[in-house]
Amino acid sequence: MTTPFKPDRWPTVTPRLFTADVEGLAAFLRATFDATGDCLAGRPAEMRIGESIIMVSDGAGMRRAAPGFLYVYVEDADDTWRKAVAAGARSIEPPTDMPYGDRRSMVEDPWGNAWQIATFRPR
Repeated sequence: MTTPFKPDRWPTVTPRLFTADVEGLAAFLRATFDATGDCLAGRPAEMRIGESIIMVSDGAGMRRAAPGFLYVYVEDADDTWRKAVAAGARSIEPPTDMPYGDRRSMVEDPWGNAWQIATFRPR
């Protein structure tokens, strides 16, 4: 659907993470979630995970780094959790079946962002 107030390729709500290490966080997103996107000087990195975009920015003194908390659906929560840990994340919750149908885990990346990683498994 075309809307006059935003670019067509962008969703209405887009998470934005601020960090002093845009390249490092972008590399973590690529390694963990198979994210695509480039880090370009002078603008936020636009990292695509599935059909979602996450902006990763260096506040450069204008904004301080602040941790985010994101819930990400993936094809295989166990495999993605292992990738996250291998890429330097700290495991907070190992993959576990939730009563509402998700198999979910949680990690904290080296920049302080929390990621709940889930696969929906209808019963």
